[in-house]
Amino acid sequence: MTITLHEDRVREVLERLFEAAGEDETREVSCGHWREAGAQERADALDSIYMPISARGGDLLYGLVRACRPETVVEFGTSYGISTLYLAAAVRDNGRGHVYGTELSAVKLAAARANLEEAGLGGVATVLPGDARQSLAGLEGPIGLVLLDGWKELCLPVLRDLEPRLAPGALVVADDIDKESMAGYLEYVRDPANGYVSVAFPVEDGMEISCRG
Repeated sequence: MTITLHEDRVREVLERLFEAAGEDETREVSCGHWREAGAQERADALDSIYMPISARGGDLLYGLVRACRPETVVEFGTSYGISTLYLAAAVRDNGRGHVYGTELSAVKLAAARANLEEAGLGGVATVLPGDARQSLAGLEGPIGLVLLDGWKELCLPVLRDLEPRLAPGALVVADDIDKESMAGYLEYVRDPANGYVSVAFPVEDGMEISCRG
């Protein structure tokens, strides 16, 4: 059985992107100066910063999509498209479904679309421009899997917007849960009253995997 994630053209794009992302760690990169700025201003100011998931986090995403076989996958915060490639490869191998990413930065939006095309996955993934709360407003459900990896203070508002369209048993994956700005989100999904069963998964900065009842 062919696994798209292992195809040469997909691996070559991922390796190039991870190598470029690794350069972020060799130079001083700080988002702190922009913490008080608006989401669009931060996106434009930091459009050269990759902010990727880890390779192991990507493998986890691939496995989750293969297992739950969602018709619709939503990604909040596409950046250069590393996580999108994992999601799209899984959708391709499932033989069903589509990935809808979102990205504020015009630079990253163009790059992510080009990377998906280069990997041969443009047909199963669409990256929507602009504010995710607006660009996803018209997306129909049921949504089977959500990846939240955009600005952390917006993860909970985006999730609340999507909740009426989540399929029963939908998975919601949040990245970088070790950041202080994710405290409110974690409190919400870990409260049984809000309808989730939630567990932290130990990959790099941490991922929270929450199953919607």
